[in-house]
Amino acid sequence: MTTKRVLIIDDEQGIRKIVEIALKAIAGWEVLAAASGQEGLTIAAAEQPDAILLDVMMPGMDGIATFQQMQATPELRSIPTILLTAKAQTSEQRQFAELPIAGVITKPFKAPDLVKQMRSLLSW
Repeated sequence: MTTKRVLIIDDEQGIRKIVEIALKAIAGWEVLAAASGQEGLTIAAAEQPDAILLDVMMPGMDGIATFQQMQATPELRSIPTILLTAKAQTSEQRQFAELPIAGVITKPFKAPDLVKQMRSLLSW
């Protein structure tokens, strides 16, 4: 079985580090990291990860704009994407439900729960 490769796109360094440590230590997955939507698009195109964890609230190009760019790019469109959000309000949940995403994970999260939720959402 090949090692899964996950790209985390989040402007908060602390979140990127926690995700990286959790996914490597608990699941044994390879982790790529980007600090902005634009950097994430570049890395995703070059590396073709198996899945993307994408923060919704980021300065500049937010997670939704980044996801829309991914959907407009043929080689990125099929990569399963999970949104990370600190706000899980009803209006936002409706907006997310209309997007072709793999799912939503709410921050804050515990490392083992993150891996469990990702495995469930991605059927890994």
